[in-house]
Amino acid sequence: MSGAREGAAVAAGGPAAISGGAVDGGRSLAGGVSGAGVTGAALDGARFAAASAVAFGCESVSGSAVAGVEADGALVDGVPAIGVRHLSFAYPESAEPVLSDVSFDVPQGAFALLVGDTGSGKSTLLSLLKPQVAPAGTISGEALVFGRPVASLSAEESARTVGFVFQDPDNQVVCDSVWHEMAFGLENLGTPQDQMRRRVAEMSYFFGIEPWFRMKTDELSGGRKQLLALASTLVMQPRILLLDEPTAQLDPIAAKNFAHALFRVNRELGCTVVVATHAPELLANYATCAFRLHNARVEVTGDGEVLPCGGGDASPASAASATTVSEPATSASAASTSPASATQVTGLRRLLPHVPQHSSPQIAESGDVWFRYSRDADWVLRGLDLQVATGDIHALVGGNGSGKSTILKLLAGVCHAQKGRVRAPQSGRALLPQDPKALFAEETVKEELMEWARDGGYGPGEASAMLCRMGLEQKADLHPYDLSGGQRQLLALGKLLLMKPSLLLLDEPTKGLDARSRRLVAEALSEQRACGVTMVVATHDLDFVQACCGTVSMVFDGETACTEPVDEFFHNNLFYRP
Repeated sequence: MSGAREGAAVAAGGPAAISGGAVDGGRSLAGGVSGAGVTGAALDGARFAAASAVAFGCESVSGSAVAGVEADGALVDGVPAIGVRHLSFAYPESAEPVLSDVSFDVPQGAFALLVGDTGSGKSTLLSLLKPQVAPAGTISGEALVFGRPVASLSAEESARTVGFVFQDPDNQVVCDSVWHEMAFGLENLGTPQDQMRRRVAEMSYFFGIEPWFRMKTDELSGGRKQLLALASTLVMQPRILLLDEPTAQLDPIAAKNFAHALFRVNRELGCTVVVATHAPELLANYATCAFRLHNARVEVTGDGEVLPCGGGDASPASAASATTVSEPATSASAASTSPASATQVTGLRRLLPHVPQHSSPQIAESGDVWFRYSRDADWVLRGLDLQVATGDIHALVGGNGSGKSTILKLLAGVCHAQKGRVRAPQSGRALLPQDPKALFAEETVKEELMEWARDGGYGPGEASAMLCRMGLEQKADLHPYDLSGGQRQLLALGKLLLMKPSLLLLDEPTKGLDARSRRLVAEALSEQRACGVTMVVATHDLDFVQACCGTVSMVFDGETACTEPVDEFFHNNLFYRP
């Protein structure tokens, strides 16, 4: 098993002990948690380490004070919250390092952005600041938290200092119900029950979780899972909060609300926030400093100035220690651009001519469709009507949990409606699920692309060309799980395109991708459309919708609230705009 899959080793003295890797009914925990249901029968090492990191995110617990923090919890002036000194890291069997001689400081109370291309090492850098989730590999240099090497922190000291939100919420959500996931970390920390109830209630109200508070976690949409991962970490009130693409699966309104929530956590609670992101324009007004990873190093502008932002209140002394970069999308003005300039910020442009609604016969349609996942569950779709024109790229937009992914599953034949009719081609359909790992079964990237070669009628030449088309030619011998989240998206899309489907169903295809990779996907889809392929795309990426799609449907309350040509759709909206 390769390094990233072995992932984070379970920290010595961690909060939970699971004998034999099996979990039945409750958990055997240090300190004990009764009746904690865990999704799945077993947790592998990386997944268990993720649960440990979340459970020990931030509560003030017994033990010696962390360097840079007084015993009463007060911060010491002059000590950066995070210090990285000549840090280098390489994964096992990798010829090139992911990080090379990286050095920078993040001041106490800063709101820092970490940007860089897909696969540049942002997730790796963040994980090295949390020993319980640090990947296996060769490391040199050091990472400091409040002046102390993170490698020397005990589980308790790490717990009270650093909270971590993962890029993939399935690596973090471990309990079987939303309410228990919210309480799980606090239970492990021994938080008194009255405090636990108050914190869980307050955080649930803050994030609007109350309507789905008692749902099963495996019934949540991807966006809701991500929101739950964020809330269950923040409920423990960490001093430092590290977030890896936290808004990647949130709808535009929820993403803006969450960005403001992070701002409040940062300014009002004094929590140092570091966000790895491909969408810095969303957070630019809140950020006090920014860093860019490029060619395994932190790239700086050399002017030593803090990123311009509204309301940045880092002190001049703290600002001087922050390494910053010139990133076009991280200017304050980018966050308040018009739709046209927003498209320029993301690097996307209008790739397709507009397709008049119903200008072609419908390749897929649904009429008065009702669907729910179990007999006792609420209806996800309530009388849905949808028509998809042949040769169109049809976007589905709407809030988290509105039913977009469910519509794709119905069109793909994965699920079947309880009422109504769904018509779609029985052959030639392909579904890119929200989690691309669901498509992976081989040991290397190149073998992954060849898995369906016999059924798809293609050979090694076509697979190699697709590898280059997706920018993965240097990753051919890696295990798919060793790729970054964005690179896994590209691999899964390339694997489907090799099958030459006539109906392509895509669930968040640009999730976790930088601007260059998003352009790559946009161009690949435009080529598919030119070949007569019809696509239905569930997405929160409105810039991508404006650049690539011909028709847009907004899904609300289990039905399509409207279906319009893309320009007309954005012209008529106040909030759902790029």
